[in-house]
Amino acid sequence: MHITLITPAPRGSRAGNRATAERWARLLRASGHRTRIITEYDAEPTDLLVALHAWRSSESVRQYRAHTPSGPLIVALTGTDIYRFQQTHPEATRYSMAEADALIGLHERVADDIPREFHNRLHTIFQSAEPLPSRRAPVQSRFDVVVIGHLRDEKDSLRTAWAARQLPQESRLNVIQLGRAHDDEWQALAEQEARENPRFDWKGELPRWQVRRHMAKARLMVISSVMEGGANVVSEACVAGLPVIASDIPGNVGLLGGDYPGTYPVEDTTALREQLLRAENEPEFLAALQGRVEARAPLFRPEAEQAALERVVNAVMDQYGKENQT
Repeated sequence: MHITLITPAPRGSRAGNRATAERWARLLRASGHRTRIITEYDAEPTDLLVALHAWRSSESVRQYRAHTPSGPLIVALTGTDIYRFQQTHPEATRYSMAEADALIGLHERVADDIPREFHNRLHTIFQSAEPLPSRRAPVQSRFDVVVIGHLRDEKDSLRTAWAARQLPQESRLNVIQLGRAHDDEWQALAEQEARENPRFDWKGELPRWQVRRHMAKARLMVISSVMEGGANVVSEACVAGLPVIASDIPGNVGLLGGDYPGTYPVEDTTALREQLLRAENEPEFLAALQGRVEARAPLFRPEAEQAALERVVNAVMDQYGKENQT
């Protein structure tokens, strides 16, 4: 079967949508399908269209429906679709959701935040991650905490650095921030923080292998986002056995589990500080976090994602076949 994937992120982009599209294309090819990735619908024949991002791909969905009114369509919902564009651009976002034969959510709490009318077409697919080659011995003189992701509003990117400013002098905690600034304002904020905060080390955008090396040596990862559709970096941490402290947004809780002990109220610097201190000073707490992420790791293995993706494709194509029997 020929499957076309649409992502608004162009070739070479390090945006999450592009990474997801490329990974899904590989997994679908491994299942025997032919795949291609485009940024806009181009009317080329395809057996199935998979659109990543309900709002940003809405024009492609319109063009596809105009060209192929009953063609099979899957729409993957991003964090901004669910937690922003449903409110700010409801017509285009809901149009894509309504036209889809299946919706894909990337964490297990998406149903709580989309209209009930779409629940019967929602499927959960956890994004997978490859294991790190090996965990490395951490730097003994520091307690390194890694924060990964482009610096932007949705990520609340400097929250960990601000929490680190409040730590007692004897703390060994050091924040290693990886990711480029989204714009000039974030660039200036990060540069200022690096000058003023001795516990903050901003590395900027690094090649993937260097990001994985930092993860392999870190003692802890923080994901401080105010909205997420299901961040792949959480999957990577779980597969790597890297303990996580996360904001208590649905996109994090829906990956780590509802009773995960390493969460804090979103945008609450003091609460994050307390969690960081516990992780640094209470070995049993850090071990508990590690045990919990390791227990979630099987959810994020490539074979699990491939099987889940194939189930959705088969369900859509089976329904399409039944509706078009003559």
